[in-house]
Amino acid sequence: MSFILKSEDEYEDLLGLWSDLESGLAMLLSHPYKVQEFSARIEQYDRWMQNLIQYDTDVALYLLFQLASHSPAGYSASHALVCAVLCHLVAREVQLPQHERDSLVHAALTMNIAMTGLQDQLALQSGRPTPEQEVALRAHEADGARLLGDLDVRDAIWLKTVQEHHQVRPFDEALLSLPPLRRLVHILNVVDRYAAMISPRLSREGRSATESAKSILKIGNMENNQVGETLVHVVGMFPPGTFVQLDDASIGVVLRRSQQDNLPDVAIVLNGKGQLMRPPALHSSAGGKPVISAALPASQVQERLNHHLILQLGTRQV
Repeated sequence: MSFILKSEDEYEDLLGLWSDLESGLAMLLSHPYKVQEFSARIEQYDRWMQNLIQYDTDVALYLLFQLASHSPAGYSASHALVCAVLCHLVAREVQLPQHERDSLVHAALTMNIAMTGLQDQLALQSGRPTPEQEVALRAHEADGARLLGDLDVRDAIWLKTVQEHHQVRPFDEALLSLPPLRRLVHILNVVDRYAAMISPRLSREGRSATESAKSILKIGNMENNQVGETLVHVVGMFPPGTFVQLDDASIGVVLRRSQQDNLPDVAIVLNGKGQLMRPPALHSSAGGKPVISAALPASQVQERLNHHLILQLGTRQV
C-alpha cells in the first residue's frame, strides 16, 4: 500500500510518530520495572509499529534506515525497533504462523533488555569493552529472559528466543521444517547481525546496507541461507533510505524497492560535481543509465536533505 505525503506537515507527523515510538520504546527498555503490564505494553508498541508499516513499507524503511545509519545516540532502542520491523517483514514473507510472528517480534524488541544502558554506552565508547562489560555482554541473554519472566511475560517461546538469540546451530532442512524455537532464533540472529552492521558506533562508522547484506549472504554460505536471502529480498540490496553512487558520479538516496532487488527507484540528490540538486531528480535504475555503481555509508553524505521533498518524489510515477 502506498500513499502520498501531501504536505510537509504530514511528513513531520509521520516522522514524529516513528520518533515517539522509538523514544517510548527506549523508556520501556530503560526502566522496565516501572512499567505496569509490561507484556501488554510491548504488544501495544508492536501494533503501533505495524500500523506505521501498513501506511507504506518503503516510507517506513526509508525513515528507519535514515534513523539507524546516522547517529549512535539511543542505539539500543533504535536497534531493537529496526530488528522488530525487519523480523516482521521476514515473518510475513516466509508466512510464519501468527503466534510465531508475534513471539519473534516481541523477542526482537526486548532481546537486549538486560543491557540497554550498556548497549547505549558501548555505542558511544571508542575503546573495546572492559572486562566487566564483557561479563555483562556474555550474560545478557539469560539475564534478559530472567528479567522478562520477572515482568510476568508468560510466552515461553518469546522468553526462550531472547535467551538463545546468539545460539545458532547450522541446519540443512527448510526453515519452516525446523522446530519453532530454532526457526525464530535463527531469523532473529540474522536480522540482529544485519542491523548491527548498518548502525554507527563512535568506534566505527556503520557499513552501507549493501555491504551488510553481502556480509550476511557470505555468512549464509556456511549455513542455511534462506533467512539472509529473504531479508535481502524484502528490503532490497539497496534499501529505501540508503545512499548510492551512480556511474555518472552523481549520488542518490533510494526511495522505493522495485521488482528487482538491486534496481530500486532513486532520488538523485547530488550531481556529478557534488552539488546539491534543487529539486532532487527521480530516477528508475531499472530503466537504464545512470546505473548504481556502489552503495555509500550515510557518513559520506554530509549535506542536509529535504526528506519530505524526496519522499514526495517517490509517490509519483517514474
